[in-house]
This record gives sequence, C-alpha cells and structure tokens, in this order.
Amino acid sequence: MSEKRSQFPLPLSSVTGEKTRKAAAPAPVATPQTATQNARQNQAHQPGSHRGSVAPATPGTTKPAQPQQTVVRSDLAATEAPRRAMAARAARQGVKDPQVLAALEIVPRHMFVEPGMLAQAYVDISLPIGHNQTISQPYIVARMIELLKGSGQPLRRVLEIGTGCGYQAAVLSCVAQEVYSIERIKPLHELAKANLRPLRIANLRLQYGDGMLGLPQVAPFDGIILAAAGLEVPRALLEQMAIGARLVAPVGAQVQHLQRITRTGKAEWTSETLEACHFVPLRPGIA
Repeated sequence: MSEKRSQFPLPLSSVTGEKTRKAAAPAPVATPQTATQNARQNQAHQPGSHRGSVAPATPGTTKPAQPQQTVVRSDLAATEAPRRAMAARAARQGVKDPQVLAALEIVPRHMFVEPGMLAQAYVDISLPIGHNQTISQPYIVARMIELLKGSGQPLRRVLEIGTGCGYQAAVLSCVAQEVYSIERIKPLHELAKANLRPLRIANLRLQYGDGMLGLPQVAPFDGIILAAAGLEVPRALLEQMAIGARLVAPVGAQVQHLQRITRTGKAEWTSETLEACHFVPLRPGIA
C-alpha cells in the first residue's frame, strides 16, 4: 500500500479521480484482475464480435498495447449510473448517512467482484469471491458502516475483521481517518491487495492474521466492524475499543442479527440487537 500521507478523511473524489480527469493519469498497475479485464477486452474485439473486428497485424509489425488506465477510466465512466442507482437504492432501504451514501456511490464495486459476475456488480446481493467467502450486499455494507458511525464524533481509527476482496475496506476508508483490515485467508489477503492497489488509498492498511485477536499494537479503535458471524464477539476485540467506541457485528449461528456494542467505561459495554442478517462464520487462526 502507498505510504504517502494525506489529509484525512480522504476526499471521496480521490478514490476514483472523477473530479480530476484532466490531471495526468497515474501509471497503470498490473494486477490479476486488470489482466483478466484486458483479456476480456481483447476477446470482445475479435472478428465476429458485436463490437466490431480488428484487422490482423501485418507480419513483422508489432501491435501497440492499449494502456490499462484507459480500461479503468472507461469502466468508471460506464458504471457511474449504476453506482448512483445502488446508493439511491440503499437510501430507499433506510440508510440515511450522507457520507456513507456518497462513499457507496463513489467506490467502484465492479473492481472487487469476479470477472464472470461483472453484470451483477451493482445488484443488491452478496457474491462469491472464492474460499467459501462472499462480498457483502451493498445495503448491508452501508448499514453496518452507518451504525458504526452513529451520531457521535467522526471516526478516526477503525478496525475491520475480514477483509475479503477489499470492498468494504475501501468504503470505510472514505468515512474514517485510518482503516486497518485483517484477513485470515492468505489468498484473499493477496486478492484484496491486488484489488485495492489501483485505487492507491493512503489511509488503509491490510494485515494478514487472526482477526479474532484484533490488532492490540494499534489499539484503541474508535470503531470495529466484523464481516463474519460468531456466537459472541471475541473478548480481545472488546478490550481494543476506546471508551465511547462502537463495534458492529453479526452474531448468531443459524439465526443471525446485527449487534452494536458501545464501550461506556473501562469494564462496561452496552449492546443493541438490531436487524436480521446472514454472514459466513467467524473462525480463528489463519489459512
């Protein structure tokens, strides 16, 4: 991740550069996902494609490569309307925080889904990302972050348990000054790094490790959010909350509900049980 310091929280426009399109484009970053996208673009331009065909290169000549940044910019422009519609749908479902809705509208969710599921990137459903894990539906991402923010002070330092593909971490980075995210499955940790690298988010740090242990070396946190459900919230995470901090997590086995826990004192916490949800199970250790 980039180590460049920037003013926090990050301007939402800095995530996609939509307000600075005339500025020089950053150097393209080759990732497994962009490589797949480029391959798909090339297939779409083969003879017989509905998007037209390209004459074969003359023997002895080299066909110039298309800049990857052009693909990224084209994708962002093409998904502007779906992203706005996704945020508007979350608002109709009850999400009210304008900063959360703006982040949902800005972060390009299609950059975090499997190539074969791009058509469903902005549908309000969870999608598989491999290793029996999913990218959460947009509404639940927005709802949990809204609950994390509450109506108190702005979020400074936030911990996410379960990076997955990196999407929720990117949304969190738009509303918090510092975001730390832990993933226990090594291939998903690497996938998240690859997905997030082109966005160059300076206030986000990824960690490979056991999320149930938290990050005591960085604590205390103003907010902690869990992307997996346990029968109870690990004690280690409760201890890493600052006084007044909030933790939002799905809790339960077959039947799960969102729970918001607020630390009210050195050894005191209050808990609220909210709406029903469904998440993958919270597991210890690394894989």
